[in-house]
Order: sequence, then C-alpha cells, then structure tokens
Amino acid sequence: MEEAHLYQKIAAAIRQEVLDGRFRPGDRLPSLREMAKQWRCTLGTAQRAYTELARQGLVTSRPGQGTRVAEPPVRQDNTPLRRAMLVHRAETFLLEAFSAGYSSAEVESALRLALDQWRAIANTPTDATEDVLRFAGSHDLALSWLAAHFPQIMPRFTLQLGFTGSLGGLIALGQGQADLAGCHLWDEESNSYNEPYVRRLLPGKRVVLLTLAQRRLGLATPPGNPLEVRGLGDLARPGLRFVNRQPGSGTRVWLDAALRRLGIDISRIQGYQDERLTHSDVARAVAEGQADLTFCLETAAHAFGLDFIPLVTEPYDLVIPAEKWELPSVRRLAEWLASAEARQAIAELGGYDTTHTGEIRWVE
Repeated sequence: MEEAHLYQKIAAAIRQEVLDGRFRPGDRLPSLREMAKQWRCTLGTAQRAYTELARQGLVTSRPGQGTRVAEPPVRQDNTPLRRAMLVHRAETFLLEAFSAGYSSAEVESALRLALDQWRAIANTPTDATEDVLRFAGSHDLALSWLAAHFPQIMPRFTLQLGFTGSLGGLIALGQGQADLAGCHLWDEESNSYNEPYVRRLLPGKRVVLLTLAQRRLGLATPPGNPLEVRGLGDLARPGLRFVNRQPGSGTRVWLDAALRRLGIDISRIQGYQDERLTHSDVARAVAEGQADLTFCLETAAHAFGLDFIPLVTEPYDLVIPAEKWELPSVRRLAEWLASAEARQAIAELGGYDTTHTGEIRWVE
C-alpha cells in the first residue's frame, strides 16, 4: 500500500477496534512512536491517522495526556440547522450506497447493525424523563428495529437502547439506571429462563416479564458451510477458529453450560476468549473471515449472508419493575407487542417465533 494511503488503513483499523470494544471511551491509544513501530511507517503517517480519527470525533488529544478514545458527546440543542446538517450527511451516504448498487433494505439493515455497535460501546445511562424509555440488557435485532420505528409506533416517546448483556441489564434495573431490561438467561438448575435470575438479582421486587419473542440461536458459518460444521462438538476441532460473546450475556451463559454437558474443554476451542459485544459483531467477524464460525441469533447470521445451524429456541423477555409498569410509554409498548401488527413486524425479521409475543407474567 502506498504511504499516501497508509494513514487511512491505520485509522480504519483503530476505528474497528473501538467498534469491537477493544478500546473503550476514555482509553488511551498507543503513542505515535508505538504506532509507527507497529505499522512500520513514519511518525508523520501515524500522526495523520490520529488527525483523521480526531476529525471524525472518535479520539481526542491533549498535551501530557496522549490520544484517547472520545467520550460520548453531550447532547446538544435540537435545532433545525443541526437536524438539517445531519440529514445532509445521511443523504451523502445514501447516494454513495445506492450508486454502489445496494438496495433500500440492505442500507436500512446496515445502519441498524452499525448503530448496535455504537450502543454497545457508548452505553452511558441518562436521567429518567417522561418521554424517554431507557432500556439496558441483551442485544437483540428486533429491539433495534423497534427503536428505529418508535417514532411511528409511539410518536411521543423515544426508546433508548444500551446493550449491556442480560446480567448487566438486570443490574442496571436494580440500580435505577434503566426502566426495563432485556433478558434471556437460562438457569441450568431449574431448566428455565429468566425468572430464577430475576429473583436472585432483584430480591423482593415485583416485576413483569413481557415476552418480546422466542428467538432461534445456533452456529453461523460462511456461505456453503465449507468446513462442514454440524454441531457444538466441532468447536474443538483443531484449526477451526471460533469467535464468542462476552461473559454475562445470555448467549454465553447457555453456551458455557452446553459445552460443560458435552464434556468439551473450552481451552481446546481456538478463539473462545475472542469476545464480542453483540450478535452483529460475531456474525460480522465470520463474514469478514476473522473466524470460521460463531454462536449467534439466526437473524444476525442472515443479515450477513451466513449459513445457520439451529440449536436452541429461547424466550426473550422484557423485565419491567412494577413501579414502571404504569408509565404511559411502557403501557403503550405492551399494547403494541400484544397486537397482530407487532407479531408480523418481528416475524418478518426472520429467526423469531412470535406465538407468545406480548404475553405477560408477574414475578412476585
């Protein structure tokens, strides 16, 4: 690669590491000297890469403090001019995407997946307000779709997503940092989902479990399944590269337990410690050739054009404390999930069974 373009490759690599969660907001990046040594380039090229990232708002540099990943920006006044500038930037991106031959559906899906990554790495809770419904919990593509369409479904309200994993969502709920949490935690002892964890992490708290949908999870491989993967036993096959979800996610809880039952030593699985924050992250890693397979949602596998081997169907519940149940935004959400419109919209995403969507049960 010519030196004139090497800085762009360096900037893209760092940006990807931020998206993957390897660098978090506030983390210090390697020095210019370290970057120049790593990439075998001049100090000027490394400086140009950091300058490009600063121009994009991803990093900040201060004397004596080095270069750090930028913190999420403070929300500015929602002026018409600011909105107009954002629309202009979006139109520029859309023109490029459509000129490259992408369809409207592909562009919308790509934007949702990219937003998921930012929600996972820039998860800063905000103060409670009447018009913002704060969500924390497990990553789910139907929820991402719902957040994007909230203005049409519930014009007065905003659904703010923070993907923290199922355990993180319940903890945020207990600390008052969320109004509802997303959970799909399987309890090995009782062979049941969610309720045992709710009782342990929210003791004495009366909550509603509102079913979003039943989700299909399994192994995702490149198109055509070139390595002929058949099941979990293949994870320990020598030379096969795996990419995993992070500890605390419901997906990881189920997978760890399933491998224990099969007697598979995770130390034999190449890449088991390579952990990503969302289903989109792991599916993209397979699509880009960074791994040979992963365990993820069927919806995520299809979004990246991967083959999918179904292994389990699980309930995904929204956990809502009794004191939040009467909020107008929560009641409107519950009403919508109980509708035929909601079941059809979620089912059309693929990988979901909406038979029980909208059902509620109380945990006393």
